[in-house]
Amino acid sequence: MTAAPLVLVEPGAHRLGGHRHHTLTALATVHGNTVVVAPHGIAAETLAAVTAAGARVTGPAGAVPIVLAAAGTAAAVLAAAGRRAFSSRRWPAPVRRFPHQVTLVSRCLTEAACVRAGRRLAGPAATVVVLSANEALHGAAALLGGPHTRFVHELVTTEDTVLRLAGHLTRRGERRVRVLTPTDAVRDELTACFPRLPVAVRPFAVADPGNRLTDAERRQAREDFGIPAAEAAVCLVGGWWPYKDTGVVGAALARLDVPVHLLVAGAPLDHAVLHRWGALPHVRLHTVPGPASEAQIRAVYAASDATLVARRPGVGKESGLVIDAVRLGVPLIVSDHDPHLAKALAGQDWARLFQPGDGAALANLLRDQAWSPLPRPAPTTASALDVPTAAEQIAFLTELKEPQPCPPCPR
Repeated sequence: MTAAPLVLVEPGAHRLGGHRHHTLTALATVHGNTVVVAPHGIAAETLAAVTAAGARVTGPAGAVPIVLAAAGTAAAVLAAAGRRAFSSRRWPAPVRRFPHQVTLVSRCLTEAACVRAGRRLAGPAATVVVLSANEALHGAAALLGGPHTRFVHELVTTEDTVLRLAGHLTRRGERRVRVLTPTDAVRDELTACFPRLPVAVRPFAVADPGNRLTDAERRQAREDFGIPAAEAAVCLVGGWWPYKDTGVVGAALARLDVPVHLLVAGAPLDHAVLHRWGALPHVRLHTVPGPASEAQIRAVYAASDATLVARRPGVGKESGLVIDAVRLGVPLIVSDHDPHLAKALAGQDWARLFQPGDGAALANLLRDQAWSPLPRPAPTTASALDVPTAAEQIAFLTELKEPQPCPPCPR
């Protein structure tokens, strides 16, 4: 018996690799009867993976979705022009925020176009999930696009006066969506802004036993990177976004008195900083400029004795890098930036925490890798940390009670 269709909307499918690529491909592969809607196109590697799993890939199609998508694209162009024009701090804050408000509108229109297109292609019995959803205008997206479930990963921009009014006018649409956030911190932020919105906490990332690195992969990767067995290797994966603290990494590297290999992969990177790190006497730097493929990232993890995650205090979004460590079986060195994450990792022998900004403590942890490498997380670690498998995630998403269309408003 064929499973009911699952529509996965991923606005970030055009970006190679990363958290979203892995989850999208894992869900599409396990479910088997999937429609992937990618409004901005889809990376070749992701396209190959989902089509091999039998998924149908589309963009916004049909008269109404095309109009909504075109409006979303026009709004995105306007927002980009506004960011360039009003980036200087000489402009008042409301003016500087205006382009970001237009971005929220653009994302809302694009999501609505994708939800309508996916439902049109997959049929009324389909479950529709927006994997990387806008943090605002939830009711508007539902009214324009239709009932769906949406993952909100973080809140970057909140609604100003005009969008709050639009949100109020479309508030009844909030009953047509189910919102999932990957952490308690994101849920608390979201419900403070949208108290009527139905929100639940659910990990976005998935981990399957087959993801785990083998000993043969690890030996081959170290050989390919030229890393001696007796020397420590740590990886720093992903783009250097503002919430990441590369400063503390540099401070720790400058304190090292034993050789440590640092493997850096992702985009964007600050190549001037990398040049300084590479010149330090005890740092052996290996770079994999991004965007990196899934195979390249896997090789970086395989060559490493531990992965390093350094974030600024108060960052409460889910870390795909932490989940990577769990699913691939790589030890973890992580900043104590999130109380919930710190609590989950307490007592884990494969993880070590350091205070955000404490370069001396991080240097000691890196130095320890040379003398006493951390053990790998056990194959059961993902389950113990409540990280679902792809099959468990699909079961959860498809068993959610589908939000119903709103009844007509009383006159």
